[in-house]
Amino acid sequence: MNLRKEPWYIHAVLIVIMLILAYVLIQVAIIQPQEIMEKEKYYKSESRLRMMNLREAQILWEKKHKSFSDNIDSLIHFIKTDEMVAAVITGTDSITGRPSNPFKVLTHGEFNPDSLYYSPKSFLKFLVQVDTSISRDTVINAKGKILKVDSTRKVGTKYVILSPDNDDKIGDLKNDALRNTASWE
Repeated sequence: MNLRKEPWYIHAVLIVIMLILAYVLIQVAIIQPQEIMEKEKYYKSESRLRMMNLREAQILWEKKHKSFSDNIDSLIHFIKTDEMVAAVITGTDSITGRPSNPFKVLTHGEFNPDSLYYSPKSFLKFLVQVDTSISRDTVINAKGKILKVDSTRKVGTKYVILSPDNDDKIGDLKNDALRNTASWE
């Protein structure tokens, strides 16, 4: 019987390869999916916080201008520079004594108007749209003859804020019942 003893380094190399494969398997199967899920959770919550702050800006814009804005640049400039917004941010509620600031702090702990332009995941701008409605009124005399047709055009009675990364939205252009309502609420 010829018993051949294999060199020790072959077994050592095989053990090292098995350890490396086990490490790679743990990384791919357990650790990386958890990291991806944590990132996705962060992107979703941060995006929703920014969209809610844009909603608050729209509400303040409507209080001042009697319509909504479809320009995100104007909304953010409004937040930064308008005296009414500054008074709301620094004011307190007269009934509860709590701060009247409607803006939510972002994940990193502060409110930054410049961060409201972009979605944190793709760095694409949030889409802000307003409706345009035309109402026509026909003036008819007693004989049934049309005297004139008046039409009035209203812009900005409803709005929608859309996320570029998913199906999240706030508001609706067609339904008044969904005004200022977020799709996740």
